[in-house]
Amino acid sequence: MRATARLLSQLPLRLTLFTHDHCSLCVPVKEAMSRVWDRRHFEYREVDVLDPKNSKWKTLYEFDIPVVHVDRTAALTSTDDGETTAAARKLKHRLTEAELEKVMDEVEKS
Repeated sequence: MRATARLLSQLPLRLTLFTHDHCSLCVPVKEAMSRVWDRRHFEYREVDVLDPKNSKWKTLYEFDIPVVHVDRTAALTSTDDGETTAAARKLKHRLTEAELEKVMDEVEKS
């Protein structure tokens, strides 16, 4: 899931994966996200909930990961500072490619 900064700035959706280094449930989620990426590009970020700088996300998700936030990007929203918010559409734990793409469609249409 690598792309140039210019390409990323043109993508309508940002997917943020909340994870940590020892998350075994995150592996199949990352694989599903990668397969979706092959068909439909999006901006991708990972947030390590155990990193001290991410304490607000640790409070929310330490025992719920993996969690994926699906947001619209700055290209479509004037107030976007490049970070996800708790108001984003969320998928938790095990997810399928179809579930992910359905939520992506819904966010794009909203």
